[in-house]
Amino acid sequence: MISLLIAFAVLIVGFVLYSRVTEKIFAVDSRKTPAVEINDGVDCVPMKTWKAFLIELLNIAGTGPIFGALMGAVFGPVVFLWIVFGSILGGAVHDYMSGMISERHGGASIAELSGIYLGNGAKWFMRFFSVILLILCGTVFVTSPAALLANLTPPWMNGTFWAVIILLYYLLATLLPIDKLIGKLYPAFGVLLIFMAMAIIAGIIFSRGNFVIPELTFQNLHPEGTPVWPYMFVTVACGAVSGFHATQSPMVAKCITSEKTGRRVFYGAMISESFIALIWAAAGVAFYGSTRLLNEALADGASHVVYEISTGVLGTFGGILAIAGVVVCPITSGDTAFRSARLILAETFRLDQKSIRNRLIITVPLLVIGGLLTWFAIANGNGFGIIWRYFSWSNQTLAMMALWVATAHLVKCGKYHFGSLLTAIPAAFMSSVSLTYILSADEGLRLPTLVSYPIGAGFALGLFIIYIILWRRHYKKASSDIPG
Repeated sequence: MISLLIAFAVLIVGFVLYSRVTEKIFAVDSRKTPAVEINDGVDCVPMKTWKAFLIELLNIAGTGPIFGALMGAVFGPVVFLWIVFGSILGGAVHDYMSGMISERHGGASIAELSGIYLGNGAKWFMRFFSVILLILCGTVFVTSPAALLANLTPPWMNGTFWAVIILLYYLLATLLPIDKLIGKLYPAFGVLLIFMAMAIIAGIIFSRGNFVIPELTFQNLHPEGTPVWPYMFVTVACGAVSGFHATQSPMVAKCITSEKTGRRVFYGAMISESFIALIWAAAGVAFYGSTRLLNEALADGASHVVYEISTGVLGTFGGILAIAGVVVCPITSGDTAFRSARLILAETFRLDQKSIRNRLIITVPLLVIGGLLTWFAIANGNGFGIIWRYFSWSNQTLAMMALWVATAHLVKCGKYHFGSLLTAIPAAFMSSVSLTYILSADEGLRLPTLVSYPIGAGFALGLFIIYIILWRRHYKKASSDIPG
């Protein structure tokens, strides 16, 4: 319990101090934001700061900090360290930079920003890669709520039935102006996500010793012996570092009315998500009593574990809360995933999104692909698991790219020394995570650790050396341009 309270305190201190360091390095000013300067009534729409914060939180979170944290808790309380320091030093910086750099470029997507700062090849790679990630994300967040709803309704309302209903909702949420549906409903759903987590932790703390939150240990407690590196760092994405957020922050960047609000909206939402992840990671081990029992329960699905914990801790009220959360939260991340994919493709094909016809031209094919993948996941018993594993790796690879984009931005803006190290260090770290995982994982090349670990470390070191070379080149050029 003490370890969890310290983790909460460190997150608060991290927001108070490190977010201001991040904001100072980025150097906010009083320029007009896209919401004010463009204000197209569809995607660039002014929103109050509290509303933009809650929408950002719900967009980046969904059930990610719940499912990912529960699966990460199988490694033991060591997961607390990754959630806390991964978020403060990596994830929150990643989200802030993704949102603010986008805002400086008229709300451009991470794909367009990659082209601006890393070159045309990176732009096309990121266009393809990010759209694939978003479709996978949208599909993942159709299948899990559809499966739960199918278990709670008459037999004729099966998984396919609910998947179609959810995809029809996605059509509306993707097409309509952001302030019509998302802007009205999502702040309330964001409050639900926070309330659900607070109710769970309160129930565990005041359980009179029925549930004991474990203290921090550096020992790997995974019952199957799965190594912490790099598996835990991919398993717990939302709540620590998540590339999916780089697709969501630009969407909200189109709605903030001042650069000074970015620290609360982007950095603040990520820290809030980490609070939620910490609660569910602690709840997972506290409720089941051991990582082995938690791992066995997860074999029946993360949704099942959420329902068991909620009803076991809070009774009938918890069951209602769990159903609402596990149904609503993933749906509200899935629809914004497809919306972000629409915006990236609109940039690619230069289709003005004020026109409903142009929005339909992009949205309908996206949802058809999502529907086919959903059918695959439902028809195949392990389809969801397969899609989720590839989504997780793609997610962290996108985080790596977004952090290198932010590093290039800071270097080109003259933020030498510590300034660009703010993003370069986590970028190199995530580079090692991403490559090491795909080299060693079952869904990757299955290489032994004696091979995958050195290659992953060497890859990160090589990219960092390239960063140093470019940093010195820009520094020398800037110095030579100074008169005298």
